[in-house]
Amino acid sequence: MAAGIEAGDRVVLISGTRYEWTLLDYAIWFAGAATVPVYETSSAEQIGWILQDSGAKAVVAEGAGHLARVREAREAGSGSDLNHVWSLDDNAVSVLGKLGRDISDEALEERRTATTPADLATLIYTSGTTGRPKGCMLTHGNFMFELGVATHELDRLFDTEGASTLLFLPLAHVFARIIQVGCVKKRVRLGHSSDIKNLLGDLEVFQPTFIPAVPRVFEKVFNTASQRATADGRGKIFDRAAETAISYSRALDKGRVPVRLRAQHALFDKLVYGKLRTALGGHCEHAVSGGAPLGERLGHFYRGIGGRRARGLRPDRDHRGADGQPPRRPEDRHGGQADPGHLRACGRRRRAVVQGWPCLHRVLGQRRCDRRGRHRRLVPHR
Repeated sequence: MAAGIEAGDRVVLISGTRYEWTLLDYAIWFAGAATVPVYETSSAEQIGWILQDSGAKAVVAEGAGHLARVREAREAGSGSDLNHVWSLDDNAVSVLGKLGRDISDEALEERRTATTPADLATLIYTSGTTGRPKGCMLTHGNFMFELGVATHELDRLFDTEGASTLLFLPLAHVFARIIQVGCVKKRVRLGHSSDIKNLLGDLEVFQPTFIPAVPRVFEKVFNTASQRATADGRGKIFDRAAETAISYSRALDKGRVPVRLRAQHALFDKLVYGKLRTALGGHCEHAVSGGAPLGERLGHFYRGIGGRRARGLRPDRDHRGADGQPPRRPEDRHGGQADPGHLRACGRRRRAVVQGWPCLHRVLGQRRCDRRGRHRRLVPHR
């Protein structure tokens, strides 16, 4: 506010997943402005388009590399509305804190309470695979409704005593963002990690009770464990343990686990599963797959080793995801049932068509998202 950011202004965040990302996201909202997240790997050309299209008034970038790309974009003629550029590595939080000392609590509260559910909360840009990236406008009402649904449907994640999670997915993606906001809403302990190479070490220290990730992360964990077991001459043991875990999970769905399978599962729990759980921090009970459904076998594997899985359909930038598979519900080959507040049907070409309040308000520069209103096409049925 002290820097001249007004209600409704757009502020770009370019950074890896770190505590300051969450802090600034809420600071932007408190000032009545809207956050425009940008992936830290975005090129200067991509950053330039988003700066110009969003009409951003300020940028908070992580380090020198990001600042260089912002500078290159401005030199190319983008960011005509841009007034401020701050860097996290150059103490942006401290600088902004000092600027804000002259803003009274009353003025801040007035700005915060003036924001309504209909006001813009964030602009999330598409990947641009079919043309220029489009800014999907999400209001505070979109977030409020979706958070109510997410924290209710996934209550075992957010309402468990001592619940915690470690975010390592990019917060520029709506899946990680909704987990972030859900944790703040439900007062869940939240950690941040942007160093994927040291992720296992971070998991061991933080000991999360649930882990949100995309399928390729869970696949990588499985493949890495399998390869290490093979290199140590224990590949056959791991393969048998994996098949046992999958069979055990499937038997749980049927309501009856044979005695022999139960005994095999107990044996491999000591030999294999316990080590895998330790690698995930030792306290992980839920694996939340966003971006796409977790594969059927992989989902049963993680459940079989002692965790529960909550699998979600691919969320576009318009909202967290319109349907999913809560951990206590049986398998659904179509990716899950519609969350409360959504209407879900199978359209032409066997694609899921979703309608509901949590869907995006509209696309920037368009009056509404398509001819039929708040309908969004998701992924093909399998």
